[in-house]
Amino acid sequence: MALSAAVEPRITAQTRLLVVAPHPDDETIANGLLIQSVRAVGGTVRVLLLTDGDNNPWPQRWLERRWSIGAGERERWGHRRRAELAEALHRLDVPTTALQSLGWPDMGVLDRLLQPDQSALAELAAALDDFAPDLVAVPALGDRHPDHGAAHVLLRMVLARLGGTPRLLGYLVHGHDDGTPMPESPVTPAQQAAKQHALAAYASQLALSGGRLRRLAERPERHAQPVASGAARVLPWRPSPLLWPRLRLTAASTSGLAQQWPWHAAPLRRDGQGGWRLDWPAARAEDACFVRLSLALPSPWIFDHWGWREV
Repeated sequence: MALSAAVEPRITAQTRLLVVAPHPDDETIANGLLIQSVRAVGGTVRVLLLTDGDNNPWPQRWLERRWSIGAGERERWGHRRRAELAEALHRLDVPTTALQSLGWPDMGVLDRLLQPDQSALAELAAALDDFAPDLVAVPALGDRHPDHGAAHVLLRMVLARLGGTPRLLGYLVHGHDDGTPMPESPVTPAQQAAKQHALAAYASQLALSGGRLRRLAERPERHAQPVASGAARVLPWRPSPLLWPRLRLTAASTSGLAQQWPWHAAPLRRDGQGGWRLDWPAARAEDACFVRLSLALPSPWIFDHWGWREV
C-alpha cells in the first residue's frame, strides 16, 4: 500500500471520526487513543461494526465449557461481544448510541466484497452518508486478518465514488505494515490507562489471549493515509509452480469490480522479467486495483500469508 507523507490529521471540535471495526475490540486495540483525542476536544465519534465477531469458537468453547457450537450458540456469543463493545465505548467516553452494527458474517467480509450485487458497497456508502465523517479509520490494506484487508478494499471502493473525501486513515492490528506511519501523538499515562480499561471490557477475548491483546493495545497507534500508488500492474509475488493448483487470486478495483479465480484461470501474463502482470479490464483503466493471493487449503490458521496488495 502506498502511503502519503507523514502528516498528522488536525483534530478539532468539528472532527467527525468514523472508526470501521470488522470485529468488536478492533476499535479499542488500534484506535483507543485516537478516539480519546477526538472526544477530548469535543469531536464526534461513531463506530461502524461490520461483524459481531461471533465466529470465535475457541474462547467460546473455553468459557462455556462446550465443544459443539451451532447457530444459536454463535448468535449468543455475538450478542456478548457486542455488549462488551458497548461497555468499552462507555469507558472511552463514547455513547452507546454511537455504535452502528451491520451484522455481516464474521470471517465473511471477503464474501461480501465478491457479491455481484455490490450490496456491501451500498451499505457502507449509506453509513458514510448518514454520519458524514471527515475522518475514517479503517484497517490497513496490509493487515493479515482476511476480514480486515477486505474491509480496507471496500472502503477504498466506496470513497473512490465520493471523490476522495473524507480522509482515510489505515490502522494495523494483525501483521506488520511496511509503510511510513504518521507521527505519533503525545500520549498521557491517563489516556493509556483509559485504553487498557476499555480493553478490559473484552473478557471473552482476554480469557485465552489476554497477553497478546494487551501487547497489541500497548503498541503506539500509527495511522497511515493511503494514496494512489502509480505502480505498474505487476504482482508482488512469484509463487512456486508447485503451489499453483491450490492458489486463488482475488482482484478488486475502485470502479466497483471484484472477482476471484483459480491461479490457472486468473487474467495474468508474464512481464518478461519472471513476474506476473494483471491483465484485467479494470487493471487496464486508471482505477486503483487491489490483489490478494491465498491458498485454498483447510487450516485452523485464519490469517493471510500473502494478503492484499495495491498494484
